[in-house]
Amino acid sequence: MAEEDKKKYMRKKEDDVTLVRVLGRDIRGDIKLGTALTKIRGISWTLSNAICKILELDKKQRIQDVDKEEMAKIEEFIKNPHVPSFLMNRQNDLETGEDQHVSGADLKLRREFDIKRLKKIRSYKGIRHQANLPVRGQRTKANFRRNRRPSVAAAKKKSKA
Repeated sequence: MAEEDKKKYMRKKEDDVTLVRVLGRDIRGDIKLGTALTKIRGISWTLSNAICKILELDKKQRIQDVDKEEMAKIEEFIKNPHVPSFLMNRQNDLETGEDQHVSGADLKLRREFDIKRLKKIRSYKGIRHQANLPVRGQRTKANFRRNRRPSVAAAKKKSKA
């Protein structure tokens, strides 16, 4: 009986699985909908659960079994989500002052622009980014050593012969 259960829950081979494209991201089709949505950059577990609940979708359903109409609804909802502001990832945006949710490639671009802006205005966080040091207050004595030059004691001394 235990062997039958193991066979039942084994992951399918690559040949049996279709890839589903959602917002420019390829997702394996055998993954459940709730988990698959988190594979998209900018969508957390809480937002994934909110999407499934608001659109009345079964989050245990495989993503390859979702119809095209429902997939279009999901994509449209992700582009313009109607969720409480604490679930959005750009609250009180600097340019517009509105609560927005950014996902996919746009999120990566916005993050790069934010870091460039911090560097340009020479804020503390910008200076830490420029120096490749931790930005959020972590200690640097023991960690983040990959950015340091090798110390004199660690370098091999030339022997005099």
